[in-house]
Amino acid sequence: MLARTCCFALQGVEGIPVTVEAYVTSSAQQIFSIVGLPDTAVRESRDRVYAALKNNGFAVPTGRVTVSLSPADVRKEGAAFDLSIAVALVMATRQIKPVDAEKVLLLGELALDGRLVPVRGTLSLVISAHEHGIREVVLPAENAPEVQAVQGMRVYPAHTLYEAVMHLTGAAPLLAQEQKTYEECLRERTVSCDMSSIRGQTGARRALEVAAAGGHNLLMVGVPGSGKTMLARCLPGILPRMTIEEAFETTRIHSAAGILPPGTGLLTERPFRTPHHSASMPSLVGGGANAMPGEISLAHNGVLFLDELPEYSRTALEALRQPLEDGVCTVTRVKAHTQYLSRCMLVASMNPCPCGYYGSSVRRCTCGSHEIKRYLDRISGPLLDRIDLHIEVDAVPVEEITADGKGESSETVRRRVEAARALQTARFSHAGITCNAQMTNKHIEELALLSDPAKALLARAVEKYALSMRGYTRLIKVARTIADLRGDADIAAPAMAEAIQYRMLDAKYWNR
Repeated sequence: MLARTCCFALQGVEGIPVTVEAYVTSSAQQIFSIVGLPDTAVRESRDRVYAALKNNGFAVPTGRVTVSLSPADVRKEGAAFDLSIAVALVMATRQIKPVDAEKVLLLGELALDGRLVPVRGTLSLVISAHEHGIREVVLPAENAPEVQAVQGMRVYPAHTLYEAVMHLTGAAPLLAQEQKTYEECLRERTVSCDMSSIRGQTGARRALEVAAAGGHNLLMVGVPGSGKTMLARCLPGILPRMTIEEAFETTRIHSAAGILPPGTGLLTERPFRTPHHSASMPSLVGGGANAMPGEISLAHNGVLFLDELPEYSRTALEALRQPLEDGVCTVTRVKAHTQYLSRCMLVASMNPCPCGYYGSSVRRCTCGSHEIKRYLDRISGPLLDRIDLHIEVDAVPVEEITADGKGESSETVRRRVEAARALQTARFSHAGITCNAQMTNKHIEELALLSDPAKALLARAVEKYALSMRGYTRLIKVARTIADLRGDADIAAPAMAEAIQYRMLDAKYWNR
């Protein structure tokens, strides 16, 4: 007998509909074959499915069994097809009355005892199913919170294969999960590091606020222990709250990568990724046999923090240039070709020299000039040019560390950032971008008007610091953000002067 069920295959962060067909015929020999470009995990489903069937009170098919995953030219990966295959076999062997399972998405890996094990990419698969007109999904209970904010879907969490089959037959219907609105998800958001815990560092706090308000990349140069890492960790807390579209984009990438912990709901806090300096190029931009997302994509809509920037390999750093510019990372491998969104803020920190104390007021530097130059030259000019704000972070005086009282909280700073972002949203409502850092030359000409004194300041800065065309446009973008924080319609001289201050370290350290 022939039976059909519905599943979806994950490609990147998109789901492709797959019809699972099971055909069982009598034969002297017991033969099982699965067709439709299955990978090793899919081919091994036979052993998992047969053990799960037997341990849940169902008969194992005898004779010739053929399982087809259609369309046949789409590669099928992972164990998410187990539940669909098992249900199709139960129906094909007439162990239950025929049910219409082609309009119910069945997802889940099967343990040998029949338990449903969570799978990666669940959010992407459920969203894609909804786009294809499917309104019901049966999935592992641990994957259910991940899709709690998907509206218009009836989500039935199941713990075992037996529960899923009984639900489909109507013998023991499962309770549908109560879906949440995005506002309810936002109320569960927490801030991992608050700005009020930072002592001193007034200039660095201001630079962090400017970076957050405009979505700009930031480089911090300073002595060890000056608080660069803590400053970076506070950045997600002052960024505007994610929109529902951003939350879905971010969660889909994390789910597709398989790093979303079971039981986790929609990600509402902006991601903060901090890969070790030994990270390879594929781990940063994406790679592997199946073209998995890299750190820059996992940081989409959030922050990619590179601590000790010169310690990263030159190849890995140079590979970040194109994704940072375009906001999209294309990963091409022999078996896969995928695009992942990678619009994030790059925040980097580094010491001014190998020993870390060049220019310090508290300790003498022991490095020679050639050592300092070799260390700084690990950062290429083109990469440095793509970082909008360069700031120096010095050691915090002891009197500021021990002073009573706290600084502004992340919530207070975030309100100012959101006010500036609201101006940008209105300004770019028909431009297809969301913040000043994404402006093109056309946007700058039309929407970033400079006063005459600001133009004069900009011209002198370009001549004095020998700025490239990219450096020139990025100065205007930062000045536009500062003007937004000040509430100015046009870019005046004070905003341009502050923006120029954030490009002076290039000349001080790199002399470029």
